[in-house]
Amino acid sequence: MTFNIQVVVDSADPHQQADWWAETLGWIVEPTDQDFVSEMIAKGFATEEETIVHNGVRVWRPGAAICPAEDAGRRGRRRILFQTVPESKSVKNRVHWDVDLGGADKDEARARLEARGATYLHDGRQGPHTWYTMADPEGNEFCIS
Repeated sequence: MTFNIQVVVDSADPHQQADWWAETLGWIVEPTDQDFVSEMIAKGFATEEETIVHNGVRVWRPGAAICPAEDAGRRGRRRILFQTVPESKSVKNRVHWDVDLGGADKDEARARLEARGATYLHDGRQGPHTWYTMADPEGNEFCIS
């Protein structure tokens, strides 16, 4: 038997992070079921304080998830969940992801990412393979190649 996983990223602002990473990866921010949110509040399982309005839609305050558009709603989908934590990032990530640019020019990708708030950290190389290590707007490391 195999298992599916989702990657969860601690965030100061999970909704902004979800927006940024969805655009970066060409994925979508998973839509929030407005009727379900309203029902949970009406039945006392949630409160208005547990929601915020983001991009004109009421969403759960503690988190936001992204996935490839073709996977939306499918069980076991590829998914990254950004969740609120009270502390800021203070040390290097123990886990990061590598973004395969699919042959796109990595210098152009780097420039686009920096224009959107990413930070270039350093070059990497192993044999013939090269990459840039970057940080997203909240400082989480990732590589592009």
